[in-house]
Amino acid sequence: MNQGLKNQGQKRWALHSKGGAAPFWLLALITFSGTLAMHLFVPALPDAARHFGVSNAAMQMTITVYITGLAAGQLIYGPLADGLGRRPPLLVGLALYASAGLMAALSQDVPSLVGARLMQSLGGCAGLVMGRVVVRDASPPEDLARNMASLSLILMMGSGLAPTLGSVLATFLGWRAIFGVLACLGLITFIAAWFLLPETGQPTGRVRFAPMVRDYSRLLRSPSFMGFAINGSCSTSSMYAFVVAAPFIFSTQLHRPMHEAGLSMGALIVSMSLGTLLMRNFGHRVRVEHVLMGANLISLASALTLLAVTLMGTLTVFSLMAPMLILTVAAGAASPANMTESLGSAPPHLVGSASGLYGFLQMAVGALSTVAVGLIDHPATGVATVLTAALLIGQGGLWIGRSRGMAC
Repeated sequence: MNQGLKNQGQKRWALHSKGGAAPFWLLALITFSGTLAMHLFVPALPDAARHFGVSNAAMQMTITVYITGLAAGQLIYGPLADGLGRRPPLLVGLALYASAGLMAALSQDVPSLVGARLMQSLGGCAGLVMGRVVVRDASPPEDLARNMASLSLILMMGSGLAPTLGSVLATFLGWRAIFGVLACLGLITFIAAWFLLPETGQPTGRVRFAPMVRDYSRLLRSPSFMGFAINGSCSTSSMYAFVVAAPFIFSTQLHRPMHEAGLSMGALIVSMSLGTLLMRNFGHRVRVEHVLMGANLISLASALTLLAVTLMGTLTVFSLMAPMLILTVAAGAASPANMTESLGSAPPHLVGSASGLYGFLQMAVGALSTVAVGLIDHPATGVATVLTAALLIGQGGLWIGRSRGMAC
């Protein structure tokens, strides 16, 4: 009996595969590092701009470049994971991530900082791809959705806490300390992965451009993969529209203090985390497709409610936040379910490529949402319109994914 309890405890803290045990805390750290570097520096942008004597818009290029690298790099690491295995590309990425953090901390001008940020994103996105892939490799089918939910929950919580941590570091130690912390984190993660993370894949040993294009083409033609990937991207990454519009909604439309915009974004992170936590703890009792159908309908109804409120001119803090909180709880539940279905529809030898393409689509939808919301004069109406449109597209993706089955 004691041995059984011991084994149960081990499974709780590690995922087991043919390559050995993969500590879940390490997988979380690997996956978390890429997005942490994006959010941690945001509060320090004004300080860095003053230091270099440039405008805030010029300093925001460091964020734009990071998001671009994070999206494009995932397309590269996916095929590398399939051809070379999980460990080699991950270790190279972590080494690049740590080195770039040090370069950013020592940068003497904006171009060198932008260049370091690009390198940092190309290293950090290795963790985003490999973390998802290793969880998929090492999870039994009955636990996959739950483990994906745990990973998503950690990412969401990290994204919510990172700006606060970045603000504290910048206030007491200066903006360069942020990159020093990221460099140390990258080094620690590299050492831990070197000694503790086994190879969980079955590499083909081949990485060539033509097969890479063919593999992505095959995934793009898969109704099942693309349907769930589009639904997952639209239901979660469209939230970037609210993130960029929230300061203007609270200050110009609701005439509220600016700090309330930050509190609202924190509240949405908490509610999305709650949805993911519910999926993690109770998702095994409900079929994944039922979770997706229910979550999508709730999200769409919430977006339509917000759109009606804005068009009728009855926007208040409550009428804004109530539908957004309900929407994000549903989106938090749908996120790991979509990831599970999407990666599960890919052939085993294309899981790395599938993870990379999934991540790219998420970042692309997020970027498009931030652009689209700026095309509408009234920020709240813009958010409601973007969310409604994205969720309608996502609903179509879910219908295709469910109706066409695996087609890779």
